[in-house]
Amino acid sequence: MNSRFKLSDDEVRLFREAVADARPLPAKPLRRRPKPRPQARFTRASQQEILEESMSGLPDPDEPLVGEGLIYARPGVQVALMRKLRRGHFSVGAELDLHGLHSGAARVALAEFLREVRGRRIRCVRIIHGKGNRSGPRGPVLKQKLNGWLRQRDEVTAFCSARPADGGTGAVYVLLNNH
Repeated sequence: MNSRFKLSDDEVRLFREAVADARPLPAKPLRRRPKPRPQARFTRASQQEILEESMSGLPDPDEPLVGEGLIYARPGVQVALMRKLRRGHFSVGAELDLHGLHSGAARVALAEFLREVRGRRIRCVRIIHGKGNRSGPRGPVLKQKLNGWLRQRDEVTAFCSARPADGGTGAVYVLLNNH
């Protein structure tokens, strides 16, 4: 201890008397807020409508297959930023669940959702598109469509498939530029 701050015996005694009745606070475990549960914004489309949509046409060879993850970044996005996004290091401020929607309703829901979160200046969102397990031979319809739609949106800086705990290849993290 520095001699400049040496306490006298009287000061030490007075301090000990002042805190004699003090007891340590019980240790509490760190509480983390649970992640928000996904909520569908629209009712599920009919099974027949989904089946018909999935059976029409063949997949584009450039579109992802069922098990593949999505990844996209605008030119100039740093590798370190993409690494953080892929590892789930950004706080997800909102999420949209597109499960069960046909592509027309999903596109409208996406546009409304992005407009809403942009107005709230949210930086990162999660969009659940599903894995396309009921999509037949065409593969995951919403995943393929979402891949194209997000690339066309000016407010989207980057996106990638979520970590397995957050939906894996059935969901994407989307980084927004909020300009």
